[in-house]
Amino acid sequence: MPPSFDDTDGDLVIAARDLTPTEAHMLCGCLAAAGIPAEAGDTNLVQAHSLLAIAVGGACIRVPQRYLTQAQATIAAMRDGDFSLDENFDPGAPQD
Repeated sequence: MPPSFDDTDGDLVIAARDLTPTEAHMLCGCLAAAGIPAEAGDTNLVQAHSLLAIAVGGACIRVPQRYLTQAQATIAAMRDGDFSLDENFDPGAPQD
């Protein structure tokens, strides 16, 4: 279950933007796994009218103000490949 928003977390602010809705949803999933409540916005618009993606700034990932710094650090780590799996990763093997 993804983390929920709380009224005390502050207003939603844009933590990142991406031109593809799939990437925006993937980033939201990564943030949720890190315990950061997030939502993807403008994904339907960008999906339905891909030629307008640049004009509207692409899909956005919004998080509560309180989590902005943590969300930006998590997104940067994901984009840098810090969460990537090596080619020998076995999903069935027990993890330490």
